[in-house]
Amino acid sequence: MKARRGRLIPFAASILAAVTLVFASGPVFAEPSPPVIVALGDSLTAGYQLPQAEAFPAQLQEALEARGQKVEVVNAGVSGDTAAGGLSRFDWAVPENADAIILELGANDALRGLSPAEAKASLAKIIEQAKARDLPVLLAGMEAPRNMGKDYVEEFHAIYPALAEQYDLILYPFFLDGVAMDDTLTLSDGMHPNGDGVAKIVDGIMPKVEELLGEVRAQREASAPASPSPKL
Repeated sequence: MKARRGRLIPFAASILAAVTLVFASGPVFAEPSPPVIVALGDSLTAGYQLPQAEAFPAQLQEALEARGQKVEVVNAGVSGDTAAGGLSRFDWAVPENADAIILELGANDALRGLSPAEAKASLAKIIEQAKARDLPVLLAGMEAPRNMGKDYVEEFHAIYPALAEQYDLILYPFFLDGVAMDDTLTLSDGMHPNGDGVAKIVDGIMPKVEELLGEVRAQREASAPASPSPKL
């Protein structure tokens, strides 16, 4: 009987040592989920006449992952949408697990000659709803066609920098920068980007998207529970 107890003591000691090691290493936390960016926009976001793999959200996600950034980019673009249309679907277009928004709306307002003041008001309400949910916003600007007249063009242009300053947003001044009016980067309609045009947009906006992800990380770190102090 004494010999059996002698064999059990080392075994029990090894189990105790293993348990002690687990608890001493502290609690095990699950790896955080990848940030979810919602691209809320119109046909320029949706990928008009493009395979979904070539649309802006898909190309942006691929480009971010190539840079080592784990992220999910949700395509919440609807062709033909105005700023007011984006506002009307905000609640169901931006899921509860969203971490940030790329707001790309206004092109259809300009093409239809709608009131810049009303477009600005709708964009402001979208931004306020995002702020109410603590969602950082990257605001993508848009330009009005020159045939709308100098006053209209200037009033429309002023919408985006004014909103960015008012709400302290990251601003990408012109979503189609480097793509507009380039036949090699647009579809036959001369307005919508082709796959190469989308790649050009992604390349241009990337520094602003990485800045947006920086805000997401900062928010996550601020809301994370404090690590327990080691016990001696």
